[in-house]
Amino acid sequence: MIDTEEAALSWLKQLPRCDALALERLERLVALLREENTSQNLVSAASLDQVWQRHIVDSAQLLAHVSRETSPWLDLGTGAGFPGLVIAVLQPDSDVAMVESRARRIDWLERARADLGLSSARVIGDRLELVESFTAMVISARAFAPLQRLLALAERFSTSDTLWLLPKGRSAVQELHDLRKWRHTFHVEQSLTDPEAGIIVGALASTKGIGT
Repeated sequence: MIDTEEAALSWLKQLPRCDALALERLERLVALLREENTSQNLVSAASLDQVWQRHIVDSAQLLAHVSRETSPWLDLGTGAGFPGLVIAVLQPDSDVAMVESRARRIDWLERARADLGLSSARVIGDRLELVESFTAMVISARAFAPLQRLLALAERFSTSDTLWLLPKGRSAVQELHDLRKWRHTFHVEQSLTDPEAGIIVGALASTKGIGT
């Protein structure tokens, strides 16, 4: 379990994807986040004391389930940029689409993306319901919506080959247990950064006429 900032940085530095440029960009992202958080509440102030554990590695751990070539990646309700910006840093050649509807968060994401030089990442500033459909090979969402509603909203971006990576905190097991009307291969993986948190991982077996 990664339970300190030192452990988080050590884990991150051993990732094959985390080369010198990626680490420099992540350090810059942390600096930008700290600065921006003084003018808008992107993350809780208390969590900044554990920013590498709580936000950077908590996002980066999703890559353990994905090959380097997997793209496009769709991140729903990106908010402060987690996991979207972290994924874009560690997979800079991948198409990472970050959906966010709140104006100040959209502005932050655009500025951070440009500052970090993430030319393959893009910000979609709109409500998910209004985003034009495309096929994503990975769909992630961190604190975006309850599982049943999330699937109903995002099903149209998915095929049976799409991998869903859904950090759900303490509710992961219960939300999966309560899921109805979907055929899937979802299971819960233990989070590396929180002993009480889980990540729902898997695919929809079919995406036609199931969820309502």
